[in-house]
Amino acid sequence: MVRLPVARTVHRHVEVDGVRVFYRESVPERPDAPVLLLLHGFPSASHQFRRLIDVLGSRYRLVAPDYPGFGHTQAPDGFVHTFDRLADITEGFVQRLGLTRFTMYTFDFGAPVGLRLAERRPERIAGLVVQNGNAYQEGLSDTARDFIALRPETPGAEKTVRDLLTLPGTRGQYETGVPVPELLAPDGWTLDQHFLDLPGRKDAQVALAFDYRSNLERYDRWQSWLRTHTPPALITWGVGDPFFTEAGARAYLRDLPDAELHLFDTGHFALETHLAEIAPLIAGFLDRTWSTGDPAALRQGEGPK
Repeated sequence: MVRLPVARTVHRHVEVDGVRVFYRESVPERPDAPVLLLLHGFPSASHQFRRLIDVLGSRYRLVAPDYPGFGHTQAPDGFVHTFDRLADITEGFVQRLGLTRFTMYTFDFGAPVGLRLAERRPERIAGLVVQNGNAYQEGLSDTARDFIALRPETPGAEKTVRDLLTLPGTRGQYETGVPVPELLAPDGWTLDQHFLDLPGRKDAQVALAFDYRSNLERYDRWQSWLRTHTPPALITWGVGDPFFTEAGARAYLRDLPDAELHLFDTGHFALETHLAEIAPLIAGFLDRTWSTGDPAALRQGEGPK
């Protein structure tokens, strides 16, 4: 029988500060395998990493949570959706699973969530895989700047946000900048829209849209963190992204001159079209940069059952 290295993946929930966090996690062949925390973007959830987990999960431990307001995670009534709170829950999630050291995959919203984690607990960060996760002013397109400038009190601002949360808006985020749209499976935007249409979800996204400016206020701090801690970094970027420009990818090299940079002729969801190119880059990066160190100190727990 031909043996194919397809990962075994488990799907679980864990309670964090009143939030029932859903996550998917691969079960690697080695218990001491490198750990990659997958932080998803807008308007998606951990399902955006399904194919990456299938490809890499037998060799590495891939852990992908859904934030409050996304995917299968269930937040209580009254939960305040800000990026600080997303980071709080993600930090609690990491603690509940006993992840003492991990590389972070930061995509889109995953960049401000992940960099908040990095600021709080820098000793846990073994490296960064950045995919269209912006942390620089020059990485913002005019479209992104106009969107971030919206304020709740501005007439028509909330309607502008809600228009992005429709099926055409969701689909457009996948298709814009992609030269060969036939490479895109419609499942991604269809599932994203299903979750967006659940009760209360669009309210959560409107709140996060108006809070996005809080991330720009932290750019200087995050860039300083990168310069100070100099984590190993792999940067992969779809240059057709309508929100985050190629300049934002190159800007990382100013603070991390030893980072690897790979640009792809695709859009925001680069994994959808370039998994075959990006997955080997991640595997090579993890193999080169993960250090076992003290096995007792770096042993990863299996998390709640």
